[in-house]
Amino acid sequence: MTGELIAMNGKKISVALAAYKGEKYLSRQLDSILPQLGGGDEIIISDDLPGGETQKISEFYADADRRVKYTEGPGRGVIKNFENAIIHCTGDYIFLCDQDDVWLPQKVQRVTEKLDGGALAVLHDAQIGDEDLNITENSFFKAHGTKPGVTANIIRNSYIGCCMAFDARLKEYILPFPDDLPMHDQWIGLIASVKGRVEMIDEPLIIYRRHGGTVTGGSTSAAQKLRWRAAIIKDVLARRSKI
Repeated sequence: MTGELIAMNGKKISVALAAYKGEKYLSRQLDSILPQLGGGDEIIISDDLPGGETQKISEFYADADRRVKYTEGPGRGVIKNFENAIIHCTGDYIFLCDQDDVWLPQKVQRVTEKLDGGALAVLHDAQIGDEDLNITENSFFKAHGTKPGVTANIIRNSYIGCCMAFDARLKEYILPFPDDLPMHDQWIGLIASVKGRVEMIDEPLIIYRRHGGTVTGGSTSAAQKLRWRAAIIKDVLARRSKI
């Protein structure tokens, strides 16, 4: 199960995986991640519905591979679940991870190179697949007009969490998450853009699985989007004063 361990640069990698009823896809995702990690790295699984099959699968992997660590989530939704996973991460670099995608084999190496080069956060492209991983879009960046910068990502968020990683020093500035955040990934990306450099990799490094059980990505009214933008602007300005 552990696969071939890749020697990195001495930096410890943490994968912050937020899970909720993830039993259908979780094993495939873990199997795509573990061969890319070194022996001292870790996957933190924060399970927001403990006691079910997701916990059983997670603990099976944890028993077989000490790099997999299971913790119960706070039971307060996806944003707080990711916050909990990040809090438990002890690595130098933190990769955000959904339970139902698949990492392509070069992801960790390509992203780590950018973080080693001084980027505070990294955003990479993704292929979009259906429930069975049949590719429906070859580039998330092209399909969604992904752009860097604070203003562009307040107007239309490009910081999709499953394609993000960041230097753990950013934890000082992003934690605790404000209670009124629209989404955790937009918050992390914006704070990283204010604090340092965000680099983009124009190469798909995961298959982003879209299916009926996906937690995010539903339709939102124009009024709600305006409220979310106002909230994220307020939160960034408030936190910026502490940076």
